[in-house]
Amino acid sequence: MDQTPLPQPLDDDGELTKLHPNYSHALRVHTTLSSIPFLVGALVLEGAFKGEGLFPSGIIAGPVLLIALALIIRIPMTRYNARGYQISADRLRVVRGLMFRSDTVVPFGRVQHIDVAQGPIDRFFGIATLTLHTAGNHNASVALPGLGEELAREMREDIRAHIRRETM
Repeated sequence: MDQTPLPQPLDDDGELTKLHPNYSHALRVHTTLSSIPFLVGALVLEGAFKGEGLFPSGIIAGPVLLIALALIIRIPMTRYNARGYQISADRLRVVRGLMFRSDTVVPFGRVQHIDVAQGPIDRFFGIATLTLHTAGNHNASVALPGLGEELAREMREDIRAHIRRETM
């Protein structure tokens, strides 16, 4: 008789595991870098109109700077709080989104390969993205960003072990 314990089911109403706290800092850096072209564009536009004396100084760059600061302060924490995951013995649930909420459950039996990826900002903050690639066309890849690097590698190995046990 098989002595393996029954996997605990995922609880759709259960508490989600939060991502690594450094993920919010990495999001803040990404948002800051994304706002730089808009600030530069506003400064260039203001410089072009300044020579003609059409607008007072700061009329274009000021509001753009205020909007960028508001986005840099607010958006990263909002995105961080809108994400989470649950993992059980045989599946991973990934929840994300505010307006367009996505709740994806990936059974480990459908996983074909697993990636752990880090960009330079992720490496700086010690986080990684775990991506599960599954069979099929629709939502064939499910990414879980913002995991601690060590946790992402441990999760990859746990999922690999489950897949090996299932195929034997």
